[in-house]
Amino acid sequence: MFKSKTSKVGLIVFLAISMLLAACGKGDKATSGSGKNALDQIKKRGKIVIGVKYDTRLFGLKNPKTGEVEGFDIDISKELAKEILGDEKKVEFKEVTSKTRIPMLNNGDIDAIVATMTISEDRKKEVDFSDVYFDAGQSLLVKKGSPIKGLEDLKKGTKVLAVKGSTSAVNIREKAPEATILEYENYTEAFTALKSGQGDALTTDDSILYGMVDQDPNYQLVGGTFTEEPYGIAVKKGNKELVDALNKALKKIKESGKYDEIKNKWIKTN
Repeated sequence: MFKSKTSKVGLIVFLAISMLLAACGKGDKATSGSGKNALDQIKKRGKIVIGVKYDTRLFGLKNPKTGEVEGFDIDISKELAKEILGDEKKVEFKEVTSKTRIPMLNNGDIDAIVATMTISEDRKKEVDFSDVYFDAGQSLLVKKGSPIKGLEDLKKGTKVLAVKGSTSAVNIREKAPEATILEYENYTEAFTALKSGQGDALTTDDSILYGMVDQDPNYQLVGGTFTEEPYGIAVKKGNKELVDALNKALKKIKESGKYDEIKNKWIKTN
């Protein structure tokens, strides 16, 4: 009888400790709990954790020489950290893709997404967005000399490459229903597939495609833009204080001229 009671007490203590450790583990997330005090958590922590892409030239690309990620989204994120926390160095970057960024945000791995993410009604059901921080439009990338000049040439038998989890993949199925759409994990894989002849065209936002042209001038954009793709900064649902802080920071960055400085540095249109 005594041993039985002792065993029960031991079990209760063990369960209590396990629950405490689990709670502590949750606290290690970028934004734990309901998210209502995310801004306070960020300020208390002394840094903001932002999800960015590592494979998108001009916006977020890891430099193989330095190991640092560079681009428009990176510099904008640093300015946001400067405005919110007083120091551009108080930002930590974590790699995301179009497919992983929302799950990582909702899991608490990151505080915000600054990763060429188009504001859409469907996404608003999952996350909250800041004001628009960049205006883009979907287009097509082909090898120079290609017979494809625009959407009208994407007929049956044509293979169009896109990235999983992107609005571009959804849009192209609507705009070119007869074409075969092949989806890849990221832009590097998609562009490599295009260059190896696995597809006839690659589609995403023109801003991202310009980065590919910057990488390889044997390719060009055709047909102009056929959608509007306003980029926003995404945060976990219910984080009004954080959204307000981001919008205030964006406004200051634009008014100071810093936004145009960063844009002119990275975004190439020819």
